[in-house]
Amino acid sequence: MGGEVLNGLIVDDMHAADLPAVIQIEHTSFTAPWSEISFFNELKKPRSIVKVARLEGKVVGYICGGWIIDEGHILDVAVHPQYRELGIASVLTGEVIGLLREEGCRSVFLEVRASNEPAKKMYCKYGFTELGTRKAYYTSPVEDAVIMVLKLAE
Repeated sequence: MGGEVLNGLIVDDMHAADLPAVIQIEHTSFTAPWSEISFFNELKKPRSIVKVARLEGKVVGYICGGWIIDEGHILDVAVHPQYRELGIASVLTGEVIGLLREEGCRSVFLEVRASNEPAKKMYCKYGFTELGTRKAYYTSPVEDAVIMVLKLAE
């Protein structure tokens, strides 16, 4: 990562009261953002992991993940533009990987834009490897997704 993780960073469960800040980050981070109802639905799912990163009480990033049986998924990660390259996404990713491991997941999957080299580099730091591609998975602009997997157990 480009910098040091900020002192005072707190990873906490996401709550409905966090959604306005999360939606703002989502809309500044993605050309095809999740809707507020999508985040709200993640908050209600029993096998969902939704976390925020707070700095001095302000939501500066978030992550959504979950699992089915022994397969984990990272679904959405973003950091406020003013706080990028400080290691916040890495901290959030590590937190979710640890929680998925505790739930008995044997592997964790995710998709990332083929052009998103910083994200792919961060995921590789955790041991994710490229599994394949999903052609034209993303819109605005249309782009392939790289499917990545992290093996937690054989």
